[in-house]
Amino acid sequence: MSSTTAPRTRVSAGERRELVLRAAAQLFGQHGYAGTRLDDVAAAAHVTKPIVYRHFESKKALYLALLAKHEADMPAFFRDLDVDAGHPPEQVLRTILEHWLDYVRDNSHAWLMLFRDSSGDDEIRAYRREVSARARELLAGFVAAQPAVQIPPEQVEPTAELLRSGLAGLALWWIDNPDVPKDVVTDVAVRLSAASVGWAPS
Repeated sequence: MSSTTAPRTRVSAGERRELVLRAAAQLFGQHGYAGTRLDDVAAAAHVTKPIVYRHFESKKALYLALLAKHEADMPAFFRDLDVDAGHPPEQVLRTILEHWLDYVRDNSHAWLMLFRDSSGDDEIRAYRREVSARARELLAGFVAAQPAVQIPPEQVEPTAELLRSGLAGLALWWIDNPDVPKDVVTDVAVRLSAASVGWAPS
């Protein structure tokens, strides 16, 4: 009588890296940089610690990789939007913000790492500031490109900062209150954004 065993599914190096990133994102979001150990990341990812080191040379490298991924994802909120196609400004805003809130829901660690975690060395703190500056730059570019916006040029960047900080605060509030429907949060985000750039949502 012979016995058979199910074949093992081989996990690629890229898939292992993603497992490590997902586990680290959750732990860094919950416990911050200082409160997270690579042993915990390895256990949560169901890999060995040497596997973690194979992909990331240190805890700091792993933390910075997650921030870099968030920074790289940001332009997608504005991508493929034809703002000159005759759509009402509120519709353009709502499309962007609905996409953004989906991202917040799926990547809550990014806001927690950026705005709740103050641990880490000077390089980590500088990178957090860089990510925030990139968000402000993207928002300023979007605001300045809107034909319906009548904001003096010198007010575009501070307006973008108002939007960045206000929306970040709203994201954190929603993370703390996940039972609030997305539509409610979207309506608030649209109203805040429209008021900031001088649009009047219907």
